Amino acid sequence: MDSIVQPAATEQSSASRNRLLLTVYTAAIFVSALLLFSVQPLFTKMVLPRLGGSPAVWSVAMVFFQSLLLAGYAYAHLLMQVKNRIVPVAVHLVLLVAAFATLPLGIASAYGEPPASGYAVWLLGLFVVSIGLPFFALAANNPLLQAWFVRTGHPAGHDPYFLYASSNIGSFLALLSYPFLLEPMFTLHAQNRFWTAGYGLLILLIAGCGMLLLRSPQLTAADARTEEVNAPAPGLVTRLRWIFLAAVPSGLLIAVTAHISTDVAAAPLLWVLPLSLYLLTWVVVFQSRPLLRHKWMLMLQPVAIAGVVVLLAFGGEQNLLLTLGGHQLCFFVIAMACHGELARTRPAAKYLTGFYVALSFGGMVGGLFAGLVAPFTFSWIAEYPILIALAALCRPPANERLAGLVRWYWLALAALAAALVVPSYATGGLSIWLEDHRVWVAGAVGVLAALLALTFNADRWKIFATVVLALALIRVYPADEGRVTTVRSFFGVHKIVETPGGYFHVLMHGTTIHGAERFRNSNGTPVTGRPEPITYYHKDGGIGQAVSAIRERKGAPLKVAAIGVGSGTLACAAERGESWKFFEIDQSMVDAARDPKNFRYISNCLPDLNPVIGDARLTFAKEPDGAYDLIIVDAYSSDAIPIHLATKEAMKIYKDKLAPHGAVVMHVSNRHLDLETVVVGIADANDLTSWVFNEDSGRDSDYIFSTDVVISAREEADIGKLASSKSWEQTEADDRVRVWSDDYSNILGALYRRLRDGE
Repeated sequence: MDSIVQPAATEQSSASRNRLLLTVYTAAIFVSALLLFSVQPLFTKMVLPRLGGSPAVWSVAMVFFQSLLLAGYAYAHLLMQVKNRIVPVAVHLVLLVAAFATLPLGIASAYGEPPASGYAVWLLGLFVVSIGLPFFALAANNPLLQAWFVRTGHPAGHDPYFLYASSNIGSFLALLSYPFLLEPMFTLHAQNRFWTAGYGLLILLIAGCGMLLLRSPQLTAADARTEEVNAPAPGLVTRLRWIFLAAVPSGLLIAVTAHISTDVAAAPLLWVLPLSLYLLTWVVVFQSRPLLRHKWMLMLQPVAIAGVVVLLAFGGEQNLLLTLGGHQLCFFVIAMACHGELARTRPAAKYLTGFYVALSFGGMVGGLFAGLVAPFTFSWIAEYPILIALAALCRPPANERLAGLVRWYWLALAALAAALVVPSYATGGLSIWLEDHRVWVAGAVGVLAALLALTFNADRWKIFATVVLALALIRVYPADEGRVTTVRSFFGVHKIVETPGGYFHVLMHGTTIHGAERFRNSNGTPVTGRPEPITYYHKDGGIGQAVSAIRERKGAPLKVAAIGVGSGTLACAAERGESWKFFEIDQSMVDAARDPKNFRYISNCLPDLNPVIGDARLTFAKEPDGAYDLIIVDAYSSDAIPIHLATKEAMKIYKDKLAPHGAVVMHVSNRHLDLETVVVGIADANDLTSWVFNEDSGRDSDYIFSTDVVISAREEADIGKLASSKSWEQTEADDRVRVWSDDYSNILGALYRRLRDGE
């Protein structure tokens, strides 16, 4: 009887142990991923008010996080080369405790104001000194804990990659919870405390993982299946392919985000959607039983590539929801195919840390290409079609069907390319027809690539070449009406569009107009003399009225500071004898606005204009106190706003720079966010009274737009005739809306208020 009961009890004990192992390891990996993905926006937001909101901060932060992730994976790989179980556990726990001693997160006190040169290196040093150790320790957890799990002898240890899905579920929840839960509800200080407490909990969980590992039997049968299996080590070609398969979707994530937020709709929080889909693909492909089978994704991948070709040819402004959904659905399928190939070719468990090093390195390469190299290299978002074409090479090798027919494909493709591209260099009916039917022509070639894959199971290089031709046709026959010049920098892609007939030159960022100038009158004759300010800056608009009222109230030439150059329209709001000083973050915008071929506001009205280049939060703070009669903050006319310029601390800087009877004018026109409430709140926090202008011009066809403007001053008399104007409404701060500060902002709340008000 005892001999029967004892094995049953042993089996039950073993099952309980296995459940405990799985629970603790899953929890540790999940919490680690939560902390890893939440620390990035948390610390970057802490840094921005001190260093300015330059995209260079975000770009350097991306380089730092991806590089340290790779370093953490390499550390885990080296640590697991030690066969002794005690050493990896002890070393990593010491590292975690040392990192915990540096918390809570904060900017290193030794770092003051950034230097004039060597900014990127200085900023990398700041990140390393401030949060390098905690992030490095977090980065190592995923591969390290999976390797420990293998050595515990758990029955699932022979294929521990399902734990990677748990990691990405944690990343996914961190991604969604930050903008939708943590940011709206808590200050940065509170978030920092919660994050520190979470780090302490993680140390306890990892200590539990280590204890379970050390108490596991040595060299069990399960160990033999996982650790000592005689699986061959992955070769160089295999490792390079892993890197490539990880790099393409990583770069594509940044590229598709840039495309939909620039050329489709620059809506707030839009970046969350593609990043969520990206993480979801990792969750799905590394499940024990994936819901979406890999062979289905390989079949759909060429269809998705053809879909992107059609969408790029079609453009983004016609059916907005269809275009947004289409790009992201195609991205999801392509990423699923790439990541599915990684899951399919994953190595034996004993090589998993090296596998994760390759994945991390590939992700860094893709991110660097799309995030840092492309803005310097291309004047448009060329990385998107490039990576779409490279996605065709992510397919596995194929045995071509009807190889005899496919053998002649290269010659046929060359002939097709010549027939479609050559007419673009000539004039005539064929060129016009191809331009008018660009969607059908490029789309047909894209569909041809899909047919090659699905019908003939063609070689991936043939599919790649066909996709390249389809994408080239989109560039050869552009969709924009009129002549278009593209300007690109770290701060985005701007288009200068000359409308048909040359009547207007328009400055655009995606679908948002930032300025325009009339070059021809309605009868077709050229406009001569001093350009008339239009768009948001016409004389009857909020900004125009504010300038006129402050000038009349003072009765003398104004001293004005303007944050934001744009097309240079405000240069023609200045009158003789006045001092106007401009502050601009993007030198390429200044160069474009200076060129009279693009806009003539600066060259005609303020030819000696020499803007201060740099983030205005930093550069404007250096101006003397009490210097300006009027401060115009025009950094909010796009759909992506620099939050650090809309906090009570920023408003204090503006107030300090005002002359005794000066005023601050903030342009807050925005399709998606209610910024009037934000500005009124930060002004009230600085004992300033605010008036809001919100009026529809009814003249959009003439590029004269309605504007939302807030003017804030110490006294009613400081704004002159505006105080009695029916167009300006004195507005009190809304007690229900929390004041934005360097420690708190709530984009989601501003978005909700705009939707609630039906605007």
